[in-house]
Amino acid sequence: MSTRFYPIYQLGNPQLRVFLPNFWMKLVKPEEPQPPNVVQFITHTGMTNYDIRNYLEKIYNVRVVHVRSYLEDGKIRPAMKHGYLIKEDDFRRAYVTLPRDVKFEFPALESEKKKAEDIKEREQHFENMKQMNRAFVKTKKGRVGIPPWFQI
Repeated sequence: MSTRFYPIYQLGNPQLRVFLPNFWMKLVKPEEPQPPNVVQFITHTGMTNYDIRNYLEKIYNVRVVHVRSYLEDGKIRPAMKHGYLIKEDDFRRAYVTLPRDVKFEFPALESEKKKAEDIKEREQHFENMKQMNRAFVKTKKGRVGIPPWFQI
């Protein structure tokens, strides 16, 4: 919801107001495989199917064939080190069907090469940590029965 509410009409010219949308939409990667012309969004709970269609058609000039949406409850999880529960916000999950000739692919945010480099770097870091732990344990060999974390 926008925090900026302006009066509909203001005396005088020019009309100094900016209209900001009161809704938000977030493009998400679908958990189950979808047809190439179906896009999944998470939206504000107050949006209707008509609002979603208008939002995409008027702002982004995307032709929409069909919109299906449903309300989804936010997750309830325990707070760390406290005795109360935290409930995340509710949201509306929307499946937008585009024309058949349009194919939507979720954008690749990281390249495969960079992912492989990151995995290699993590494995190397893990091996270094194992070697450091072995060296630390070797220095404390004379103290049998005492865990290494206690021998500092």
